[in-house]
Amino acid sequence: MRVIAHRGASVAERENTLDAFRAAVRLNADGVELDVRRTASDVLVVHHDAHLPDGRAIVELRDDELPDWVPTLAEVMDVCREPALDRTFVVNIEIKSAPNDPDYDAEHQVSAAVAGLVLGWGIGEHRGEVIVSSFDMEALNRIRDIDPGIPTGYLTFEVLAPDLLVGRVTAAGHRAIHPYVASTSPALLDAAHAAGLEVNVWTVNDPAQIAQLAAMGADAVITDVPDVARQALSGKD
Repeated sequence: MRVIAHRGASVAERENTLDAFRAAVRLNADGVELDVRRTASDVLVVHHDAHLPDGRAIVELRDDELPDWVPTLAEVMDVCREPALDRTFVVNIEIKSAPNDPDYDAEHQVSAAVAGLVLGWGIGEHRGEVIVSSFDMEALNRIRDIDPGIPTGYLTFEVLAPDLLVGRVTAAGHRAIHPYVASTSPALLDAAHAAGLEVNVWTVNDPAQIAQLAAMGADAVITDVPDVARQALSGKD
């Protein structure tokens, strides 16, 4: 089972920063998960919330007006290119697209920009090491319209009917389901795997839960503590 560092190694370092992503590499994670938003100058930057801690909306600022600790997506991708020379390293790009956010992207321009960056970065051996995820199915569908070769994963918080969810994701041509840990069940894993989908579970920090998910057959855990996950999985991969 793969260990994906949630917003980088976000306990060891400030989340979604270059230091957090470098720490994830150092702690032997199999990849990182990150959040992408757009600035007023249409630069893709990595930040979870739509607003900075001081209340300013990222979409209303140029990238050169952001704090130094907010990286561009291109900068993060460069950091994540380094370990790919000696091991597979997955970059999970989450597109933030919530209707109540000031940067809601009904036209899915962020999806198009992400696809372009991924295709440029992913030439050759790197291409299979990126997955784009979102709670917004239409944002993922836009990625697939541009290039169905880019892997996509549907994020979900609550799973009421595993078979219906799997059917919807499969029909749209996506490759993975990213369920919240409390909504992950053997029934979901069985249905997803039978349909050829990966199941990458978020956000899992408890060692016992990590070991349990490995025993259930989850494909990856997305965790704030990749070092703890590695220890929990010792001898279980």
